[in-house]
Amino acid sequence: MASFTTTTSVGKLQGFVWCLQVVIFLGGSGCKQKFRRSDVLPCRLPRVSERSKSRIAGEIEKDFCNQKLVLKLDKFKNAQRIEHISNFLLILLCIKFRIKMETLFQKQQSLLARTNLSFKRYMYDQFPWNSRMAGLIGPRGVGKTTMLLQYIKEQGLPDKLYVSADDIYFSTHRLTEVADQFYKNGGKQLFIDEIHKYKDWSAELKNMYDFYPDLKVCFTGSSILDIRKGMADLSRRTLIFSIQGFSFREYLKFTHGIDVPVHSFEDILSNNTTLINSVVHPLPLFREYLQKGYYPMAIEENLFIRLGQILNLTLEVDIPQFANLSVTTARKLKKLLLVVAESVPFKPNFVSLAGKMEVSRNSLEEYLTLIEDAGLIARLRNQTSGIIGLGKVEKVYLDNCNLIYYLSGKEPATGNIRETFFMNQMRVNNAVVSSAVADFKIDKYTFEVGGKSKSQEQIKDTPNAFILKDDIEYGYKNVLPLWAFGLNY
Repeated sequence: MASFTTTTSVGKLQGFVWCLQVVIFLGGSGCKQKFRRSDVLPCRLPRVSERSKSRIAGEIEKDFCNQKLVLKLDKFKNAQRIEHISNFLLILLCIKFRIKMETLFQKQQSLLARTNLSFKRYMYDQFPWNSRMAGLIGPRGVGKTTMLLQYIKEQGLPDKLYVSADDIYFSTHRLTEVADQFYKNGGKQLFIDEIHKYKDWSAELKNMYDFYPDLKVCFTGSSILDIRKGMADLSRRTLIFSIQGFSFREYLKFTHGIDVPVHSFEDILSNNTTLINSVVHPLPLFREYLQKGYYPMAIEENLFIRLGQILNLTLEVDIPQFANLSVTTARKLKKLLLVVAESVPFKPNFVSLAGKMEVSRNSLEEYLTLIEDAGLIARLRNQTSGIIGLGKVEKVYLDNCNLIYYLSGKEPATGNIRETFFMNQMRVNNAVVSSAVADFKIDKYTFEVGGKSKSQEQIKDTPNAFILKDDIEYGYKNVLPLWAFGLNY
């Protein structure tokens, strides 16, 4: 009796189950018949015992993993009669799905091979990796993907899987399908990157949490607006952590290999910084950081082109889709950012600005809220009745100094750079509010930011007050170098 063999690459296996002609040799007859999808239910064909079926499936899967499909169907010759061909097709269907899952593991392996463990972001040791469900949100380009891959590589592969929600794989599969197969095959931790790019992501995460109690899920999102909107379904089920770009300390380690420990707020105020042990003159490195050191992609070429792409995607796609805004409104958002970038710094006069932008005051406040929630600006508020975050907006800053240099198109206002740096670096571990006599206040401490000619006059009657100068290398008493506040995370 002859055998029938067919070979095809795994790359061509999409949908093969329903298009493959299954050739069955009827026991002892020497004749053969072809069956398609329409033949599945009505046919009575030779039956394969469960033991034989399992053996055949194992052999087929082994061939799949060798990047080809080889079916020698004369193995059915001595088998018992089978009632329906659907049993056999079910085997093929399961194998097909497992092979597609295999492509996800192969992609993961390729990414891990390029993942470096020598440097980790400040959030790496703070993130609750062993929680049942935890999310990491932050602007694009701050290292969220790398952080997930580092953890998988460091912890080992067998029970962990990384997937990106914008992978073409999910154009024909659902996240819950992957979670189900992964879980049933012993998977313990599923990492989903860019979750906001997947439709109905919050509902599917909810199902994973409810139906797979032993599966731990970590996910990331760059569209902060979409993540916060979808959190209504997950509020009781997941922990959300935020990550921002490099501190000055992280930049020194990542770009120049200068390893400086994290300094507490108290260490900085006491002028107890250890950077002097590694760098004699920190100011050139500090200015370099202010211009291009906030994003990990700073080591790559064309930083400002990449920054422009991030801004356009946020202003023209993320925010308009979230708030159902028009293209014209998206342009106004960009104009608003330019006003903030060129200010010294920006103290909002909503009536005047609304007239200049040709929008109502209510619309202007809504635009600022959207831009802030998208991670492009930060608003400094006063402290009202002890409730931080509900006070009057005193100043508006761009999120970081790199954005100022990109948007200003010229040498930006020095005062804006100074205050933006302090606000950006200190908000990670501290509640920063405005001060009635100076620029900032954190807890009981007051801070006035300036240059080396800044005097004590403004804070002379204020207890626990400090002068921060951006052009001095080292501090003395209550005069501190501004760069030192970049060592806090």
